[in-house]
Amino acid sequence: MSDTPIEFGTDGWRAVIADDYTFVNLERVAQATADWLHDDYGDAPSVVLGHDTRFLGPEFAERAARVLADAGVAVTLADSVVSTPAVSWATQAAGHDAGVVITASHNPPTYNGYKIKAYFGGPAPPEMIASVENAVPDGPRSGSLPTLDALSSDGSIQTDDVRSGYLDALREALNIEAIQDADLTVAHDAMFGAGQGLVQDLLGDDQVVALHHDHNPGFHGVAPEPIADRLGALSETVATGDAEVGLANDGDADRIGMVDENGDFVSSHRILALLVKYLYEERGLTGSVVKTFSTTHLLDKMGERYGLPVETTPIGFKHIASKMADGNVLVGGEESGGIAAMGHIPERDGIYIGLLIVEMMVERGLSLSALVDELLEEFGPHYNYRDDIHIREDQKANVLDRLDNQGGLDEVNGYPVTSVETLDGFKHVTDNGWLLIRPSGTEPVLRVYSEAESSEAAEALVKDASRQLGLDD
Repeated sequence: MSDTPIEFGTDGWRAVIADDYTFVNLERVAQATADWLHDDYGDAPSVVLGHDTRFLGPEFAERAARVLADAGVAVTLADSVVSTPAVSWATQAAGHDAGVVITASHNPPTYNGYKIKAYFGGPAPPEMIASVENAVPDGPRSGSLPTLDALSSDGSIQTDDVRSGYLDALREALNIEAIQDADLTVAHDAMFGAGQGLVQDLLGDDQVVALHHDHNPGFHGVAPEPIADRLGALSETVATGDAEVGLANDGDADRIGMVDENGDFVSSHRILALLVKYLYEERGLTGSVVKTFSTTHLLDKMGERYGLPVETTPIGFKHIASKMADGNVLVGGEESGGIAAMGHIPERDGIYIGLLIVEMMVERGLSLSALVDELLEEFGPHYNYRDDIHIREDQKANVLDRLDNQGGLDEVNGYPVTSVETLDGFKHVTDNGWLLIRPSGTEPVLRVYSEAESSEAAEALVKDASRQLGLDD
């Protein structure tokens, strides 16, 4: 419907294609983006715009570009499928006022979306997003649109090879030569997304085993999220000896998933910790560690040991990005695979982070599992678990109201709750770990996270909380 309220979630506006994600609603969002840009950046703002591999991506990107250009915004349109980090890099590198990506990231294939990037090369912070939301017209955008050819002819829209420039930036940020010289094969699962071909372009075809790199806008019906239960093919490829490590990226390649040489999934919590250790101990870098509310407390221990400040933000990388742009941040990241590190753009980048861990393996001369074992031996056991519970909006509201009214749960899995933190959801702290309950910002899902000294204990915390709240029915 053309009067549908447009609300941006944790990272962008997302909706089901042909339901609320229509050309008419996309035009409304693009017009609001143009109005915000003129209000904040004057008469001649500019954007770079790209799309991932989702259904109608090129058509949606072209329509958004035409609306922006017709509203007086100079548009640089990527000439091929590009990742979100590539658009973020181009926004910063070329001095654009904003970036726009037509993507629904890791959401199911029926969705598409619209991400806005700030001038500094990372997710637009909440105040910028609020300005766009407030500018969305109540009804359809008025007036006819000039054609793409007409807008290209007058210079309002120009195309650019964003992908190649981004790859050159990665070559500067990473020690690609060291990885190429190592006797190491990397398996890369692009999950049919925008990361296709990027690792091969950087390392060479002979050093990469490519999985799910064909064009499939439906992702074979599976949401392109690089979590353990969706990386079976990657795990098998590595475990059977075809590669020494596996990388996976979501639909727009800003998230990272990894498996070690045994095919075992390595969580983002551990990737974050490994990056802190590598950048501090091996590269000699310092800075703060910024993590979201659902991320491992292992980072707090590391910050104390290394003398690095640790800051916790609400869920959503947009809360981290502005801090990385403004300050001296060593590593910033979230539990869901969105990680950024010093030396690159203030943005999640699944390709950069995955290859930075491979670089660490090469520089240290250790397998990924050995690096993890070393980390846990030094800082103690930390295991995490998460359930995503699909639930109706009214049920979700009832659970959150109950937790709010009673101040959280009194005990979890037999352990008394010593405190409840409410920065983003309800985090229950016990003497044997913590448990967090919060709603998804992009899907009708209630997320339940935990951390404890063993994988069994972490799972037990989640299962007991789900039972208490009637979520296991």
